[in-house]
Amino acid sequence: MPQYYPVFLDLRGRRCVIVGGGEIAERKIAGLLECGAVITMVSPQVTPGILAHTEAGDIRWEAREYADGDLEGAFLAIASTDDEDVNRAVHEEASREGIVLNVVDRTALCSFIAPAVVRRGEVTVALSTGGASPALARKLRETLEKSEVLEYASLAGVLSSARAEIKRLAVTVHPDRWQECIDGELLALVRGGRSDEALARLLDMLVDGREQVAPTRP
Repeated sequence: MPQYYPVFLDLRGRRCVIVGGGEIAERKIAGLLECGAVITMVSPQVTPGILAHTEAGDIRWEAREYADGDLEGAFLAIASTDDEDVNRAVHEEASREGIVLNVVDRTALCSFIAPAVVRRGEVTVALSTGGASPALARKLRETLEKSEVLEYASLAGVLSSARAEIKRLAVTVHPDRWQECIDGELLALVRGGRSDEALARLLDMLVDGREQVAPTRP
């Protein structure tokens, strides 16, 4: 199995092409729209959900079979068909044009694979087994969704504000100090609706624990 390089892509305003119009493609559309992608769908038929997206102007639908050249100008492509010949043709065009491609359930034809995803506000956790077992990735996702550790995701806003203020003050804080300050009391303040108090407490702790070392990121 290959070792995949984990990465989060900025798809805002980028052209993404989906070949195939079934339920899996419909789920892919939802995720891409959340990221601001500009989506073109190529498929002779689509689900009612995809049709609703086209009627709402969310995506562009080419109601026909895939043809070579459909990926022109695309940053990312997804092939979601049951036709192996079509999947391979999409793979060949993507490889030729340098377009990142996911072929659903065909890991050997992919240049990237889609992870299982857990979202909590500004925090996104992506899980992958490298294509070895999608079922295991799903199990891990469902387990993590119920985990108390994700409660810390609610601190993202306060931590972001603190980071901006630390930069403004030109104060250097050691990475370990950030970890020490992300504690249960800070979480309790935020979850209790006392974000201003949480930010003030966090800044006091960070400044008191600063170290004169090279600038670092939390």
